[in-house]
Amino acid sequence: MPRAGLGPEMVAAAAADLADEIGLANVTMAQVAERLGVRTPSLYKHVGGQSDLTRRIGVIALNELADNLRDELQGRAQRDALAAAATTFRTFVTEHPGRYAATVRLDTNGPDDPLVTAGARVVAALSAVLAGYGIPDCDAIHALRTMRSLLHGFAVLEAAGGFQMDTDVNDSFTWLVGFLHHGLQAASGEHPRLP
Repeated sequence: MPRAGLGPEMVAAAAADLADEIGLANVTMAQVAERLGVRTPSLYKHVGGQSDLTRRIGVIALNELADNLRDELQGRAQRDALAAAATTFRTFVTEHPGRYAATVRLDTNGPDDPLVTAGARVVAALSAVLAGYGIPDCDAIHALRTMRSLLHGFAVLEAAGGFQMDTDVNDSFTWLVGFLHHGLQAASGEHPRLP
């Protein structure tokens, strides 16, 4: 007998939770089915297989991250907004490493793809941070990629236990935010253009 209320959203949510617990690479359709108390073949009525499931986890993660960024950036500008965005990004990745892993290197299926929509929400939030710095349009994409790379790299390394030195990780994170803040100031129209 099918489980009442079982649908694509419930399957993806269960898979996202499982990914956070055991790692995205370890999530299988059979484990998700067991988590939901159904047989594996019944999941295929709701999702198109493992790759579709991963895409759905990615959409969940991007929308959650975008919601968190939106909420934390309200009324903030420049360094305050940057610090809020960085902290939000870091917290999300370290608390949800499995679902966040589903956001990396996913191919999209055109402009109406839910991944595109969800990803655009994250980009819009990060772009709002950059807007406070007055980055010239010709450098905006470079600044966005730099910010995302620094935040992503730090958070993923931390979530994976990659920081083994004795120096406090929070101090390093504060240093990263300050470094990025000064770099964004330097990239604004008031300073010479970076190479």
